[in-house]
Amino acid sequence: MPRYRLTLEYDGAPFSGWQRQADRPSVQQALEEAVLRLTGDAAHVQGAGRTDAGVHALGQVAHLDLERDWEPFRLMEALNHHLRPAPVSVIAAEAAGAAFHARFDAVEREYLYRILNRRAPPALDRGRVWHLRQPLDAEAMHSAAQALVGRHDFTTFRAALCQAKSPVKTVDEVRVSRAGEEIHIVARARSFLHNQVRSFVGTLERVGAGAWAPRDVAAALEARDRAACGPVAPPQGLYLVAVRYPGSQRPSEHSP
Repeated sequence: MPRYRLTLEYDGAPFSGWQRQADRPSVQQALEEAVLRLTGDAAHVQGAGRTDAGVHALGQVAHLDLERDWEPFRLMEALNHHLRPAPVSVIAAEAAGAAFHARFDAVEREYLYRILNRRAPPALDRGRVWHLRQPLDAEAMHSAAQALVGRHDFTTFRAALCQAKSPVKTVDEVRVSRAGEEIHIVARARSFLHNQVRSFVGTLERVGAGAWAPRDVAAALEARDRAACGPVAPPQGLYLVAVRYPGSQRPSEHSP
């Protein structure tokens, strides 16, 4: 059976997350139903990352096996037709080797969190940013975030329902910068724990607001206690920007 690699963009707002569920809409379900309408195949679509309810994607990667060969461009066009009106788009499709696995072959995942930091609420980006009216100190947030880089026990920043076997992860980068009225938080790692990035963001927001000192983030990490975490940031500001595989190049920066 030929295998195809898909790159996906989606608005997570109407979905309960990536993973298919019995009684709630998911991105995986939308894709699998589009494949069924197109080909008649009951294909399983395997995603690289199980984004949570309300989380968006600019570069999710998935693979699927089909009964017959498709020209990748035609497959992309046809799937996008059958995905309507769901806010999911296949932005690239390519043939993949039978051994390719979207989840297990990934060597890096990159997330972006957008905070709109101004008095006025969003009109065009409602549901796509976390709106905070109080001015935040992005430099202090970036300084505090460096304590989170490296290999650590991230129990403090791990959701209670996380299914990972270990809280120990290696985080390659956490970068905080201001882009006009927005604050962008970028996190890169091979993999993340459940709610880890949103836990980072909520904790760093406390530093930006002046409620915590940068050293308090390091202390929270060392506590290895979920109670030491700051408030978990809401899902609507989070984007899975990219999933990378051996040999892939990383752009210098991304914008939503």
